[in-house]
Amino acid sequence: MIVRGKAKKQKITKSAMTRAGSSASDFLLKLELESNPESLCLVRATIERATETLHFEPAETRAIVRAVDEALANVVRHAYKGQRGQPIQLTCRRLRSADNEALAKGIEIILQDSGVALDPAKLKGRPLDEIRPGGLGLHFMRQSMDKVEFSRSQGQNQLRLVKYLAPAKPEKTQGD
Repeated sequence: MIVRGKAKKQKITKSAMTRAGSSASDFLLKLELESNPESLCLVRATIERATETLHFEPAETRAIVRAVDEALANVVRHAYKGQRGQPIQLTCRRLRSADNEALAKGIEIILQDSGVALDPAKLKGRPLDEIRPGGLGLHFMRQSMDKVEFSRSQGQNQLRLVKYLAPAKPEKTQGD
C-alpha cells in the first residue's frame, strides 16, 4: 500500500512494491507523506494496524506507535525546521525468522527524509530527572524499540527502527 498525503486530502493506492532482495511477503507498506503534523494521526493508525497484524501485544503496539510518532515529529520539527510540505517516506517490513520463514520475527520501520543532516553527537535525550517539556523522544524510541539506527546517505536521513516479537509463552498444562 502506498499512501500519499497533502495537508487535508489523502489519496490511497495499492502497489506491490518491494526492495531489491526482499520477497513481496516481507513488504508490508510504504507511506509517502509530507511534513505536516496533521498527517501523524494517519501514520499512528496505520502502524497500529500493522503491528496488530503481526501479533504484537497491545503494550508493544502502543510503544511502537509512540516511537514512530516521536520520530516523525522530530523530522518535522528538527530536520525540516517546522516547514510543511517536505517529503517523508516510511517503509514497513515484516522480519522473518531464519529458522522458520513462515514465522514473523518482528517489524522494521524505516523513515527517510531529505531535511537537515542530524549530528550524532547531539542525539542525546535530556536527563529523565529534569522536569520540563520536550527532549524525551529519543528516550522513548530507545526504550520502545530493540534497534534505533540513524544514518545519512545521498542527502537522505534514515532512521531504522526494529522491534522483535517476544517469544510465545508456553501454555500451562494441568498438573503444572
